[in-house]
Amino acid sequence: MRTSRNSRLVFSTLLGAWLVIGATAAAAPPGQTTATAIEGGLTCQCGCQQTVSACNHEGCGSKAEMQAMAEKEAATGKDNAAILQDFVLRYGTQVLATPPPSGFNLMVWILPIALGITGLTLVVVLVRRWRRRPSAVPAGPGAVDPQILAEVEEEMKHLG
Repeated sequence: MRTSRNSRLVFSTLLGAWLVIGATAAAAPPGQTTATAIEGGLTCQCGCQQTVSACNHEGCGSKAEMQAMAEKEAATGKDNAAILQDFVLRYGTQVLATPPPSGFNLMVWILPIALGITGLTLVVVLVRRWRRRPSAVPAGPGAVDPQILAEVEEEMKHLG
């Protein structure tokens, strides 16, 4: 009965996790088209590994160029997806602050969540098993062999 209950717990936890992952992957990003929103989704190409909006290098030519391009594209009325696609065409996919959820990059999105849920499930199952395990009951005074007890008392009398 325990095995069935544990397997049902594991199955329902994993099923719920995959449903959450599917819902998260299917969610579309907000449709806000501003240069600031676009700059937050792009990695500065100066080598600082920060977003364009967070780049802290003084006089960073890459930051200024990318900000100007984002403002120009947003002013023309393009949506975020089209503007980001223009940046990808110009700089490559490394310009995106978050990898696109497709192909091999999909593992970056799914693997940490799946491993976290699997680890959490394993911890829950192990804790439940440990809690059900009978604890060792210490032996009471009647459980000691009377002959051994007499020998120990005799030995104590000689020492004291």
